[in-house]
Amino acid sequence: MEIEVTGDEQYGSDVYSKLFEEIMNDLNKAVLIDRVKLVLRPSVPLFVFSIALRAEPGSKSIADVSTVRMESTGVHVTITQERYAPDILAALWARYGRSNVYQQTRFDIDVTGAKESDMAEMIVSSGEEDRREIMGAIWRTMPEGIKNRRTLVDGNVITVIATEEILLPEMVQVGREVHESMGGAAVV
Repeated sequence: MEIEVTGDEQYGSDVYSKLFEEIMNDLNKAVLIDRVKLVLRPSVPLFVFSIALRAEPGSKSIADVSTVRMESTGVHVTITQERYAPDILAALWARYGRSNVYQQTRFDIDVTGAKESDMAEMIVSSGEEDRREIMGAIWRTMPEGIKNRRTLVDGNVITVIATEEILLPEMVQVGREVHESMGGAAVV
């Protein structure tokens, strides 16, 4: 994840860059992010956080994030993308019941009475969840007292424009320019 920060003061820019990266890593969302541009002008006050995701978030099925194979007693799932492990387990419990889901290891699960084709198509994560979590992380990274925000979302680019004061047209314009520079549309 590449982070570019422009701001009024170097120390604040460095701190925000580190804080943003830590929050995204803690939420396991850094793997989704390609580039980040932060514009920090506390003297105005204006804060623009723009993120270009590696790809537009889409839904993920069990087959997208694990290998699934039929065995004599049911289906065996080997999770290949760790970040989806809790979602897979929750989906399997909901559909087949806890008594039919046996977790051998952190990444290996056996499901009794399941069909491979049905399980492979089960959705375990929607792209909207990722977007909401990323936007929540952006808001947590911003300074206290931020009252006014405008969010621009276009494909794989998310930009939040924020201030403690009235959100003026020139502030929104700065945000739109950053949004465009990250690959977002001019009109959102």
